[in-house]
Amino acid sequence: MVTAADQETRRDVAWAEARRFAHEAASPAPPVRVALGRAAGLTLAQDLVVATPLPAFDTSAMDGFAVSGPGPWTIAGSARPGRPWTGGSLAAGQAVEISTGAVVPPGTWAVLPVESAAVRDDRVALAGEPAVTRDGTDAVPGEPAAARDGGFAVPGLARGKHIRYTGEDAPAGACLAPAGTPVGPPLLGLAATCGYDELLVRRAPAVVAIVTGDELATNGLPGPGRVRDALGPLLPSLIAELGGRLDGLVHVPDQPVAALAEAVESAAGADVVVVTGSTSVGVTDGLRRLLAERDARWIVDSVACRPGHPALLARPRGGPYVVGLPGNPFAALTAAHTLLGPLLAGLSGRALDDLPQAPLLSRIVVPAGRTRIVPVVWDGPGVRAVGGDRPAFLNGAALADALAAIPPAHESGEPVPLLLLRR
Repeated sequence: MVTAADQETRRDVAWAEARRFAHEAASPAPPVRVALGRAAGLTLAQDLVVATPLPAFDTSAMDGFAVSGPGPWTIAGSARPGRPWTGGSLAAGQAVEISTGAVVPPGTWAVLPVESAAVRDDRVALAGEPAVTRDGTDAVPGEPAAARDGGFAVPGLARGKHIRYTGEDAPAGACLAPAGTPVGPPLLGLAATCGYDELLVRRAPAVVAIVTGDELATNGLPGPGRVRDALGPLLPSLIAELGGRLDGLVHVPDQPVAALAEAVESAAGADVVVVTGSTSVGVTDGLRRLLAERDARWIVDSVACRPGHPALLARPRGGPYVVGLPGNPFAALTAAHTLLGPLLAGLSGRALDDLPQAPLLSRIVVPAGRTRIVPVVWDGPGVRAVGGDRPAFLNGAALADALAAIPPAHESGEPVPLLLLRR
C-alpha cells in the first residue's frame, strides 16, 4: 500500500527514478498463446527452449566433398539435403559429394569445399596440394607426389573442418531466449527452427489517447491564435514504437472538465489512457483534479526534468493507468519516453531498458537539480546536440539519433544515458 509519505516522495521525481517507478508499477497482462505468424511485436511470456539438439545431426557447412582418410579420394556417391548417402560409414580414401545442409556420412574426416577441390573422373584431391595415389604415383597428371604422415593427417584440411556437429549450436533443453524477450523476425525464425508452431506471449497493452486543447487545428494552416495539432499525428506511431497498441484517439476541449471525464470513462476498457495537455495546474488543466476525484493512486506526480516536468502517472481505483503528457510536442515526446515507455514495457513483461551511454561532446547548460533532455546525433564515439529542442519544437528530435538525458552537474565529455530514436 502506498502511504501518504510515499505519495509525497513521488512529486518532482528524479528522471531515472521516474522511469523505474513507472516500470515497477505495471502488472503484466495474462499470457496468451498465438501462432508464429501473429507473434511479431509481442513479448515472450515463457523461455524459448529447444527440445532437440541444434543441429539435430552432423551436417555439412559447405558444398563440396565429405572425405575420409588421406587423399586423393574416390568419389563413392552423393549426399543432398533430405537425401542422405545410404552407403554406411565412409572408408579411408573414399569421398561423397555433399551439399550444404546434407547429413555428413559416418566416418567423415572433414568436408573439402568444392572451390578447394581438384576433380578428375571419379577422384578428387585438394587443389594446390600434393595429390597422390596409395602407390605414390601422381593422382592428377602434372601434380607432384608426396608421402602422407601415417595416413591420418590431411595437409590443408583440418579434422572436422566445415562440419556442423550435432548439438554444436545448442544442446537439447537449452534456453535460447528468456521470457521478456521482444519477438522480432530473428526470434520467429529461431522458434520455427526449434519446432514451435505457437508461442506463449504477452499481448501489446491497449492504449487510448486523448488530445486536449481548444487552440488545436487538425488540418491545414492554423488561423490566428490557434496551432496545428502535432500530437495527434505523432502519438500512433510513438505508442506502437514503445510497445503499445492504439485502440483509439480522440480530441476534447480544455473546458468543461466533464468532456475530459467522459473521454476517460469511455476508455475504461484500455490498459492505459494517455492524456496530452491538461497536466499542469492552470485553470484549463483538469486532469489532476479529475484523478483526485477518482481516488487515484499517484505513481509519479511530475518529473525533475526539462522539458517534460508536468508529466504524471496515476491509476484511478479500478481503472486503467493514466499517463499525462505535456501539451508542448517535444515535452510530450520526452515525457512519453520517460513514463509511457517503461510502463508499457512492464505491462508487456519486458525488463526496463538498460540505456546505452556515450560521451556528450556538446556543452549543455543543465538546470540545478534537473535532468536536461536534448536531441543528439552520433559523432564518432560520442554524441553531439543538434539544437531545435525548445519544448514546443520538434525539429531537433526529427533529425536526432537519440535523446540524451543529461544529469545535474554533468561535465562536458562525460557519458550520458541515451533514449534511442533510430534503432
